[in-house]
Amino acid sequence: MALACSFALLPFVGFLLAGNPNAFRLMALPGGLAFFVVPAMIYFLIPESPRWYLRRGYTAAAVATINRIIHRAGNRAPPLTPAALGDNVQTVREELPPYRALFGRGQLRWTAIGISSYVFCGTAFFLISVLLPKALVDQGAAVSLSFGVSTLVFTASIPGKGFTGFLMEIIGRRWTIFYALAGSLPGLFLMMMAHRGGPCATVMMVTGALMTGFTTLSAATAFRIYLSEQFPTALRGRGHAFGESTGRVFSGVLAPFLMEPHTGSAPIFFGTILVVVTIGAFIPLLFGRETVGQLETVTEGAPAPA
Repeated sequence: MALACSFALLPFVGFLLAGNPNAFRLMALPGGLAFFVVPAMIYFLIPESPRWYLRRGYTAAAVATINRIIHRAGNRAPPLTPAALGDNVQTVREELPPYRALFGRGQLRWTAIGISSYVFCGTAFFLISVLLPKALVDQGAAVSLSFGVSTLVFTASIPGKGFTGFLMEIIGRRWTIFYALAGSLPGLFLMMMAHRGGPCATVMMVTGALMTGFTTLSAATAFRIYLSEQFPTALRGRGHAFGESTGRVFSGVLAPFLMEPHTGSAPIFFGTILVVVTIGAFIPLLFGRETVGQLETVTEGAPAPA
């Protein structure tokens, strides 16, 4: 949701600065200032990893950090004490399994499904986040309107991500991904056909943007968790990092690169997104497995990494 806020804020600033000859300098200013502010905030406000403390023998500091996390999470677990750790303190770095284990027998299918879900969901997200303002301008909209629609689509994703996170614990990851992608089809259709709407064009575009933001742009809450849950605990660090980086190469780099020459055509731009979300809605539903509430049952029953 914090990421959604940042995505909504950036085009809003662009909307306010549209027509200002120094707009690009003003928009770059926060990024330059963040270079000096963010590292200090990370150092002073974010606690160190308990595992890092334990590996260096700082047991008390590790316990204090864990209890801080428990407190922030609502004290739903009893506080930890150094005595409770006993001799179960890992001081040697755990050796991670090789990347080839992601493609081993019994794991290859789930690796492919996790990455495929990420690619289709991510492609819709990145085509909108990267190319929507340009597409609207190329299709004849004013610059201010393009930034305004982009602001609305990402503003709608703020409550949308919260609702998606709530829903996926009730109906499961697969059905939530299906809802988020299939639920955006009416909105994408309205955006695709807005140029034919005459006096209703702006209303169609805004309505479609709000519907799309609340659904497809909010799917990351579910599909990123679903990707991670395709891997057993021992493989999850490798699997999620590999899956997300691979998915981003296709969805965040290749897809916008291939679509950029066609942003001037509403049927091609929005129609492509519509086809992508239609396919992506059915991948986890038809080929995947449900993991909510049974993560260890699903993953720890998988064959040991090769």
